[in-house]
Amino acid sequence: MGAGPAGIYAADILDKSSDSVGSATIDLFERMPAPFGLIRYGVAPDHPRIKGIVTALHKVLDKPNIRLLGNIDYGTDIKLDELREFYDAVIFSTGASADRELDIPGIELDGSHGAADFVSWYDGHPDVPREWPLTASSVAVLGVGNVALDVARILAKTADELLTTDIPDNVYRGLKASPVTDVHVFGRRGPAQAKFTPLELRELDHSPNVEVIVHPEDIEFDDGSIAALRASKQIDMVVKTLQEWAIREPGSRPRRLHLHFFHSPSEVLGTDGRVTGLRTERTELTGDGTVRGTGEFHDWDVQAVYRAVGYLSSHLPELPFDHGAGVVPNQAGRVLDLDENPLPGVYVTGWIKRGPIGLIGHTKGDAAETIASLLADAETLTAPKYSSPDAILDFLTARGIPFTTWEGWGRLDAHEKALGLAAGRERVKVVEREEMTRVSRG
Repeated sequence: MGAGPAGIYAADILDKSSDSVGSATIDLFERMPAPFGLIRYGVAPDHPRIKGIVTALHKVLDKPNIRLLGNIDYGTDIKLDELREFYDAVIFSTGASADRELDIPGIELDGSHGAADFVSWYDGHPDVPREWPLTASSVAVLGVGNVALDVARILAKTADELLTTDIPDNVYRGLKASPVTDVHVFGRRGPAQAKFTPLELRELDHSPNVEVIVHPEDIEFDDGSIAALRASKQIDMVVKTLQEWAIREPGSRPRRLHLHFFHSPSEVLGTDGRVTGLRTERTELTGDGTVRGTGEFHDWDVQAVYRAVGYLSSHLPELPFDHGAGVVPNQAGRVLDLDENPLPGVYVTGWIKRGPIGLIGHTKGDAAETIASLLADAETLTAPKYSSPDAILDFLTARGIPFTTWEGWGRLDAHEKALGLAAGRERVKVVEREEMTRVSRG
């Protein structure tokens, strides 16, 4: 369940291992009418390098033993007991699409947003509103990971810069009308504790319209920070970039993206139910890379706040769930019941298995471990009631579910490229689910 990178990697590894279990027929179920999950609906549109992973995933979905069945909502269109009538095993790879909460006063005000919701909007997710309230001239982004950078970069860039990407028309119009001049990114700890990757950080400075500003007083290190620099080449590269930006003279680009460290959000300020500011507490290093509050507060004049403090997976019907960690309890990918015993024939991989951390490539390791568990269990799995590969198609058709296929993705892919050609662009993404389904089903 889930045709993003995690599910596709698992299908590929299982297909390559089929010699040990006989020829395996693998169906990838997907809630969206189109495949690729996080790459299509979670990666910023101006990241063509990451979106290029789709080329490798295409080769997997082209395999004759692997079949895509899209536009199917698990728990509504089909349930676990029904799936087990058609398959020896079920692997869940549903990812994480909700925002983690941030428990500070005012976070519920109008103008306070979760990063995941904004990402879904600018990536053209069919299940979110077509409009986004881009009325703020000064914006705060809370968090210092790659998602925070994506959000800040999309807010700060001009809409015309993004016309080389596949952004939908409604997103272009929304960003075109945005009055933003300043975007402030806040991190509770220091530069050595930031979760950016070097390439994503450096990309901030590529826009001809966005001045990246780092304040010299935010470049501080303790023994723990220095140890982190010595232990990680990536952290060292990030810090060197930030140091270079902190000592350079400010330029004259029309928009500004400020990176602030040692500022812990303590309250979202508001008037008449709307965001009018952000209050942060200055922090200081304690020696081991952690920080403590200093009691010194600063109020920032912002009209919108985006929290990018982590994603959270959603509870899947009929499966146990750890609501604190946001994962399905498992052991090496085997789903565990309430008594911590393996649930026969049910597995997880990707973020629903380990939480939303790491890069897309890390899901390969998850998939390999989960498939190894499945193969070890192969002889004990219960054979399904229906063995014909067409049985599931008959079931879905009888239920009136307008499911899409890999061939249908080919039609939608060609359609989006044709829309792009007409607009002088490489691709224009279709947003409406009904339109995606209509084109896919021919």
